[in-house]
Amino acid sequence: MSVELKQYQAPVWNEPVILDMGYPGRRGVLFAAVEPEIRQHVGDASDLIPFAMRRQDRPALPELSEPEVLYHYLRLSQQTLGMMGISLFGTCTMKYNPQINEAMAWRPEITELHPLQHEDTMQGALEIVHNMDLMLRELSGMDQFVFQAGGGSEAAFTNCAVTRAYHASKGELEQRDEVIVTIQTHPCNPATAAAAGFKVITLMLDESGYPSLDALKAVVSNRTAAIMVNNPDDMGVYNPDMKEWVRIVHEAGGLAFYDAANFNGTMSKLRAREIGFDACMFMLHKTFGAPKSGVGGPATGAYGVSSELAPFLPSPLVVRDGDRYRLDADRPQSVGKIREFLGNVQVVLKAYAWTRSMGAEGIAQASDISVLSNNYMEKGLLAIRGVTRSHPEATTPRMEMTRYSFQQMKEETGVDIHDVQNRMSDFGIDPLWASHEPWLLPEPFTPEAGEMYGKEALDRWIAVIARISDEAYSDPELVKTSPHNQAVHRLKPGMIDDPSSRSMTWRAFKRKMAATG
Repeated sequence: MSVELKQYQAPVWNEPVILDMGYPGRRGVLFAAVEPEIRQHVGDASDLIPFAMRRQDRPALPELSEPEVLYHYLRLSQQTLGMMGISLFGTCTMKYNPQINEAMAWRPEITELHPLQHEDTMQGALEIVHNMDLMLRELSGMDQFVFQAGGGSEAAFTNCAVTRAYHASKGELEQRDEVIVTIQTHPCNPATAAAAGFKVITLMLDESGYPSLDALKAVVSNRTAAIMVNNPDDMGVYNPDMKEWVRIVHEAGGLAFYDAANFNGTMSKLRAREIGFDACMFMLHKTFGAPKSGVGGPATGAYGVSSELAPFLPSPLVVRDGDRYRLDADRPQSVGKIREFLGNVQVVLKAYAWTRSMGAEGIAQASDISVLSNNYMEKGLLAIRGVTRSHPEATTPRMEMTRYSFQQMKEETGVDIHDVQNRMSDFGIDPLWASHEPWLLPEPFTPEAGEMYGKEALDRWIAVIARISDEAYSDPELVKTSPHNQAVHRLKPGMIDDPSSRSMTWRAFKRKMAATG
């Protein structure tokens, strides 16, 4: 397969930081003087501020016109995001976020809601939250969802809080102090379990790519509070014994939590409750078409449970009474709030719009395309010199992502994963994602095609990796010294970790620069 790579050169504006810009007296907005009647009624605004809290000097803000500010940030965006082309982030589903959903989320009916206004005045927003709950119940088999959690980690912590409350209600919390995870469970699961006071037991993988039933049986006991697992995991490996896992944990009196971060390849194909799980979470900011947190967020971790665990959910819950929606805060067994008010309602709206527009058939098709694209990419990537796959002896197909390794390339050329990442940006493509820590595979990378990219884009991505492999074996210094076509070269190692040069504020930066001359 021959793919002609596009010529790419990032714009270089040599743009200063905005606090070094501006001219005295320049303004973006001029405010009219306060009307005499208002001034007479209110008085001097400065008198409303306690003396001890008043500034002694004017703030050191740049003075610029509105166009100057706009052009400045456009130039910065061209330097930092101008290379955005294909983003197969991996281990964390990245999708196109439809602009119509963004426009709806900015409507005043959503942005100007006050969390304490009467529920009669926000029936539309409550209806959207309730309907999203119903759709996720259908996809998971669970009986109730809550959207307070501001991301996957908060949803995992919600599960730990619910787990504590459940066992406490049975008088067993002191006894059940262990949570079981696997080494390929998302790191937020063991982290939140530890934060909630549980001892974490981590199972290692065997040659099949997942822990054995014998390993699970060896650690399950009357001390088991829960298991917290991904399936498929972040290597794309699906554990076919998961029903038996859940049965074993249930027999011991523990709960089973399904982290559906990697749901994209199994949407419409499995329901967590039918496997036996007591609770699950979905990433609305990933699988359901809302912006990924950190690059346009915020996030929402939708947390769903069986009817047995529903009394312990954070409150309030949105419930329907006839033709009216209300907030149910009268929940005596609730764990309380995990986040303020209802959480990120705008994200719920975006996910709701995406789910309604996809429909059942669209969601099923997206799942099929995700699995097909992943296995198509695997054929192309494994044909590249220096690229290998985790658990090569396992013959079962991967789901929506596969964990690869550049270890062979590094051993033979000295080019490592970070060099490859830098060089990829020279072709106008987002640098690939390695994997969560700890690295179970040396020099890892984990692309996830999902359903949004066509065959041509996947071929181009594979061709870039093939080109970099050829360069690594013929001219490794070209790759090691990349990027060459970007606005900024790579930072010196350690710079951002050096307290003498790192500055969190402009004032600290000026002080440190003055000290170093």
